[in-house]
Order: sequence, then structure tokens, then C-alpha cells
Amino acid sequence: MNIILVVFDSLRKDCLSLYGRPYWGPVATPHLDAFAAESLVMTRAYPESLPTLPARRALYTGQRVYPFHQGDFRLKGDFVGAPGWGPIPEEQPTLAEILKAEGYRTALVSDVYHQFKPGKNFWRGFDQWQFLRGQEIDPARSGPAPSETEIDEWLPEELRIPPRRAFMRQCLLNMRDRATEEDYFAPRVFSEASRWLQQNQDADPFFLVVESFDPHEPWFAPPHYLRMYAREGGRNQVISPYADRALNDELLEQTQAAYSACVSLCDRWFGHFVEQLRVLGLLDNAMVIVTADHGHSIGDNGYCGKRGHPAMPEVYDIPLLIRFPAADHAGKQSDLFVQHTDITGVILRAANAEPPQPIDGQSFVEAALLGKPGHRDHVTVAWGIHPTVITPRWWFTCSVLGTQCLLYDLERTYPFARNVAEESPNTIRELFEIARADARGSFPDWLLDQARKNSRAPGCSVLAARS
Repeated sequence: MNIILVVFDSLRKDCLSLYGRPYWGPVATPHLDAFAAESLVMTRAYPESLPTLPARRALYTGQRVYPFHQGDFRLKGDFVGAPGWGPIPEEQPTLAEILKAEGYRTALVSDVYHQFKPGKNFWRGFDQWQFLRGQEIDPARSGPAPSETEIDEWLPEELRIPPRRAFMRQCLLNMRDRATEEDYFAPRVFSEASRWLQQNQDADPFFLVVESFDPHEPWFAPPHYLRMYAREGGRNQVISPYADRALNDELLEQTQAAYSACVSLCDRWFGHFVEQLRVLGLLDNAMVIVTADHGHSIGDNGYCGKRGHPAMPEVYDIPLLIRFPAADHAGKQSDLFVQHTDITGVILRAANAEPPQPIDGQSFVEAALLGKPGHRDHVTVAWGIHPTVITPRWWFTCSVLGTQCLLYDLERTYPFARNVAEESPNTIRELFEIARADARGSFPDWLLDQARKNSRAPGCSVLAARS
């Protein structure tokens, strides 16, 4: 069986109509919706660790990254990232290596530039890997630099601080020659993946990973996509301030429009890729899995960005769709708890491949299809010093010291409207012990030291505490 894994970065689960809709209104994703109608849909899927690189390390190996015992990376050529922001440990086999040994032809098409920075090795085991340059501040081009006027066109006055100007300068420089829709990143990723399919029709079987950094910010989309959502004459706004209530109503509306436009762009070109599978006669002989590393807050509860504390569903809930050959099991849904590591288990089971060492993930397909209980009664998801434990009743986030506790009762009508931690001390203790048990009983000293600094900077800016 051919196996295809498609990973979107920062795709909110609620942008797919079968999961609901974002609070600001529906987003057009007709191709993903059609794909979902032919798939097994998992409704309680979560990352194992966040953000970008820890999530992919768990997905590519099936092994836990939390609690980051091998996670204090300080590599030349990259910023000091969140715990776990580094390469895959050499002793951990990757999916690509395992499947290659089983006779699969393996390939990776990706514009997630973090995977290809100095010292990273996420392409390990792929017969062919293709890195599409230019996302964010990837040094894909060195000049000529955009003018200050060009930068100001895309950076609202309220957000103009030197780091953001530098960020936008490189983004615009990388985009300098973009002329048509096909020049944008998601079209390039899915076009190259489609080209690989055409060039490798002799592969039997193959394992293809397609990584789309979009709809990660900055949310640049062709104007005709933006017109689907934005008011005419509004200012451009394509980045997150990573702060509470930093955007006025006008800018927040434009941010939501820009994100929605980027999601619809991704959807259109995902549809192109699925159609390529269909016309090549490959769709009905493949398992195709679609997921995301995490989502993104876009004004939810006033916040714009992503962060581990407070952990919220718009970031932590992820879409997970599995289309089987010939669309078997179309329309089936399951509310089993599953994580990225379990996707690894599903892929290995589909390939009848045994990993050379045990993995933490397990295939859940049989239980999901038969309505049986899964192997998890909860999940623990970690971002840096903050693990989050989710059970059918509770959503609990704290620091690895057991402080900064937030507890939400999922049985309430509006569960995230009130933190009930102070009135539930026994529940807090029980859930923290679950978090510690999932850390195999202890946290590394360096992570505890970081927690003692009590850094509460929002989102990715918490990285400053590790510099």
C-alpha cells in the first residue's frame, strides 16, 4: 500500500466545516471537506509536543519528546528555540528509514525551513527530499532589499517595532519576484509533490511526506483569495503580535481575513494534489493522512498568536483525516484520544513494518472503525515548561513545578470561561501526577530551572528566557 502523509502548519481544526467554524465566520475549504467526506475523521487528535520541530520529531519517530530530556538545543545557525527545538536524536529511527528498509521509495517535499537549518536532520531516510526556499526569514535571498514604504504597506503602524520590520523585510525580499498564484508557497509545495508522483509512477510501494508551512503566518495570499474575506480598502495585516488585545477591531478583522485567505489557498492546491493522485490512478491504492502540527489563536479570548500557557483548543486541537484505499470507511468518525505518535503507529501498521525499537505511539485504526475503546484515556501535550493534560472531563495546564495551574471543566457549557483550579485541589494533584507519569516520572533539571525563572512571556516570545 502506498502511504502519503500531508502536514499543514498552523491549520486550525475548526476551519474544516465538519469540525465547525471559526468564531469569526466560515472558511471555504471545499477540497478538504470533500476529502474528509471520504475519510475516517478523528475528532480528538492532539500533538505530543509543540511547536513546529518538537511536533515533527514526535510524528517522524513515534517517540515522545516530552519531557525534553534530549531537548536543550543550542545550535549554531538557529535561534535558541523552545525545549525540543532540535534534530531527531541519532539513535531514534525515523519513519522514512524504517519504510525504506521495507522496500518503500521515500520522499519529502517541504517548505518548512526550520527542518533544514544547520544541524537539523529531518530529511534522514528519504530517497529524495526537496526543500522549497523562502518562507519567513529563511535567507533565500540577500537583495535588493524592499523599501521602507514597501514594508509599511504590510506592517500596520501599531505593530512597527524593529524586530517586526526586520522580519517583514526578509519576508518581502524572499517574495520579490512573485507574480502569479502558482508562485505562492502552498501552490509550489503541492505542485512539486504532484510532479514527484508523475516522476515516480514506477515506485511500488512509496511513502511520500508533503509538508506545507502555510497557513502559518505571515499570511500572504493572492488578492483574489483575500477579497473572499476582507473588506475593501482595509489595511494589510499578516502577522501575529503575540500579545493580548494588541489589535483593534479593524486590524483583527483583517488578520482573520488574511488567515482565512491563506487557508483557502492551501485548500485549493491540496485539491490539485488529490486530483493528481486520481488521474494517475494512485488515489485508490493509497492511504492518505492529513493533519496539522497545531493551530493558531486569532483573537480567540483576545489573544493573537500561539502559546503553551494558557493552552487553548484553537492551538492544541488538530484535524486528523485518514482516507483509505477506495475510500473505504468513508464518513466514519471516532472520538478516541490520539496523538502525533499514534499516526506513526498507523503508518507502520499499514506498511506491516516493525520498528527496530519500541515506539510510544500505537495504531488506533481498528478500534476507531469498530467503535472499541482506544489505548488512551487521556493525552498529555507539552509546550516547553507547560504540560497540558486532557481527559474526557478536564483540561489542565501547569508548569513542570506544579505551579501556574489552570483547570477547565469540559462538561460546562462554556468550559474555558472560568478557571476552576482553586476549588478543585484534589483534581489538580491527580492531573499533575498524570503529567509527571507521562514524563516517565521526572523532569530534566534544566527544564525545572527554566520553570523557576517563571517566564510568562506569551507564545513563541518565551524563547527569550532561554537566550
